[in-house]
Amino acid sequence: MTKHTGGRTEVIVIGGGYAGVLAANRLTRRDDVAVTLVNPRPAFVERIRLHQLVVGSDDAVVDYKDVLSERVKLVVDAATGIDREARTVSLANGGTVGYDHLIYAVGSRSGAPEVPGADRFAYPIATLEEAERLRQAVTAAPATAALTVVGGGATGIETAAELAEAGRTVTLVCGGQLGPYLHPNGRRFVAKRLAALGVTVLEGPGTKAASVTADAVHLADGREVRGHLTIWTAGFGVPDLAARSGLSTDEAGRLLTDETLTSIDDDRIVAAGDAASPSGLAYRMGCQSAVQLGPHAADAVLRRIEGGRPQPISVAFAGLCVSLGRGAGIFQFARKDDTAIRFYVGGRPGARLKEFVVSHTVKALSAEAHKPGARVLKAKDDTRQQRVQATRAGRSARLS
Repeated sequence: MTKHTGGRTEVIVIGGGYAGVLAANRLTRRDDVAVTLVNPRPAFVERIRLHQLVVGSDDAVVDYKDVLSERVKLVVDAATGIDREARTVSLANGGTVGYDHLIYAVGSRSGAPEVPGADRFAYPIATLEEAERLRQAVTAAPATAALTVVGGGATGIETAAELAEAGRTVTLVCGGQLGPYLHPNGRRFVAKRLAALGVTVLEGPGTKAASVTADAVHLADGREVRGHLTIWTAGFGVPDLAARSGLSTDEAGRLLTDETLTSIDDDRIVAAGDAASPSGLAYRMGCQSAVQLGPHAADAVLRRIEGGRPQPISVAFAGLCVSLGRGAGIFQFARKDDTAIRFYVGGRPGARLKEFVVSHTVKALSAEAHKPGARVLKAKDDTRQQRVQATRAGRSARLS
């Protein structure tokens, strides 16, 4: 084990989202570990509230002093490179920070749209800055202006519902099925709620966006959806920091790791959150996986510091929470392997459950800050290893 001056082990966490904050807080369990969190923003962003920011019902930010341990040093800067030989992280301001161990928790961002015109005319919503820019555009738009939301997943549904409840005229272009994660029972409920809010829902294979212009979305089946603004929620991507630093990544750019979340290239680098790809079989992007992967990544580092071997990940899902405006929501229950089942809680109880989950998540960050190790990891998906083995067998078959 290598230590820096002063006899303390230096651990850097890149990324101050849900996974990164939980990991940083948990690392403070050891007094001989110095933790530095590198993040480009001075405040924690509640990404699962960004659709609320767009209509002004929440600012979607929390002061780091409310969720981050006092023992964690916050460096407000963007990481631009990782030098594995020197064990340093380069920063956008020109400086560097050294590490003994590193947790790669850079999160996700809007996916680079391959649809012509989308990068120029559509408004993404995956980051705080994007949501703030969209809010300004929505505020400036006439009250009667038609708005188009592209993407039928949870973010698209939440954004469309929020805008419609605020009195906006909204068309949701699904690009396929509405709420593909949902069980048919839950999907019917969501469709009914969107209809009650006045949202026009276009779904089916012909609704894939073929191009975007300043005032319209052109669909694969030839239809044209005219609108004053186009909002893009179709897909997420990850920063390319790992690839630029010469680390192995999957096709989406996530850091490739083993089942302990340790990089396949360097056992001093551990991944967490949306940018982790254990065994090339990444979890669904979102805070539900992040709040489990973050603590596990910290535990992996702590075990290595103690001279032990990290344990394999143990992550399980409960379902999916989707808000449908402020007055309704849905909690879609799922098996631990993230497969939706027929049961759901909808309407006002669904909205209350969604708000409880969102608020409780921030409280969990704070709890870990004040009592590191407070988050007990008991969830387990018993089918994970079967899927990992199947994935490895498939790769071997393709290479032979």
